[in-house]
Amino acid sequence: MTGPSGSAAARSPWLRAPATASGAPVRLVCFPHAGGAASFFRNWPGLIGPAAEVYAVRYPGREDRIAEPLARTMEELTEPLADALAPLLDRPVVFFGHSMGASVAYETALRLADRGTGTPAALLVSGRAAPHRLVRNGLADQDDDALVADVRRRGGPLAEALDHPDLLDLVLPAIRSDYALLDDYAPKARPRTLDIPVTAYYGTHDEHVAPDAVHAWSEISPDRFTARGFDGGHFYLVPHATALTEDVAARLTAVTPRPHQERTR
Repeated sequence: MTGPSGSAAARSPWLRAPATASGAPVRLVCFPHAGGAASFFRNWPGLIGPAAEVYAVRYPGREDRIAEPLARTMEELTEPLADALAPLLDRPVVFFGHSMGASVAYETALRLADRGTGTPAALLVSGRAAPHRLVRNGLADQDDDALVADVRRRGGPLAEALDHPDLLDLVLPAIRSDYALLDDYAPKARPRTLDIPVTAYYGTHDEHVAPDAVHAWSEISPDRFTARGFDGGHFYLVPHATALTEDVAARLTAVTPRPHQERTR
């Protein structure tokens, strides 16, 4: 079962909890991309299987939190996220973040470490340059047409939503807000080492993230870094969902409870 700590986290508005309590020894927390939402990972519990309980982060201002204000800074996201995720640390927790979600996962891990409440057992980042290789794209300051064109170039579920005027009105504010948040974050981001394994995934034909910028994540965990590329663009993980989640599941099984976690379970 999920257990008391997992139940507390499941009640948080910041997390979409597993549909059923698997009782798995490891938890996987998935962080969506810019403009994205927890539903992006709706198929992952079935794909990951019994390897982990799968949680998805719910950013404000979209889906069932549509009425809430959008976050303006990385701090506005990661402070409450660290609060929401702390109860899950009674078991090993692995973070997976795609695109903007990779930066949010990394910064949340740093906040947890700074608080002394624990860290994820591993960090899996996808489709994102390392912190010190980020650059502002300035698209948040441009008109809707420029923003829509960029989303279409990246592909993925959001690009499909843009074909529907009603959905466009719902998703565009979140996309613009997230891009502004990332532009604010980029010049401040710094690489800080984490004593955990770090794996970076990327699309080999991603026009927005160069492979060397992805491999620069190695500075976060120099001795325990791996990278894997998949044929495809920025949203390579949609057509390669099965292969990617198989790789993620294999890394989850390599995570073992730390001594203090075993004692507190």
